[in-house]
Amino acid sequence: MEVDLVSRDPNSLNAHLGTLHFNDVFGEPDGTHSIDCVWKLSHGCFNLWKNLCYKILTLCFGCCIAAEWGCEFAYIAFYHVWYITPCFKWLEINCGVCQRLYSMCINCCMTPCFESCGGIFHHFKK
Repeated sequence: MEVDLVSRDPNSLNAHLGTLHFNDVFGEPDGTHSIDCVWKLSHGCFNLWKNLCYKILTLCFGCCIAAEWGCEFAYIAFYHVWYITPCFKWLEINCGVCQRLYSMCINCCMTPCFESCGGIFHHFKK
């Protein structure tokens, strides 16, 4: 499968982060403004450092973290294949036996009593 380098979040897993812009974080109300050059430089510094730090962090840690998550999901798959699914099959087999035993006990012990009571009360209906 080819890696899509344009749409990197096609399932919107991180849509809650949105597109974080300078104006989403900083805002000066009317009557309280810094010097224009400070505001422009702050805007440039914010964007530069946000992008640079993200790229440095992903360069340094992205592959290691991706490898760790790959191992984690491999462990989950391994655990399901080799432990959880066989446990469910074991329960299914043993519960089936218990269900058959319970059914035989009810049919042997209780069904005659219920049919007798039903026969008695059947006559009250008429």
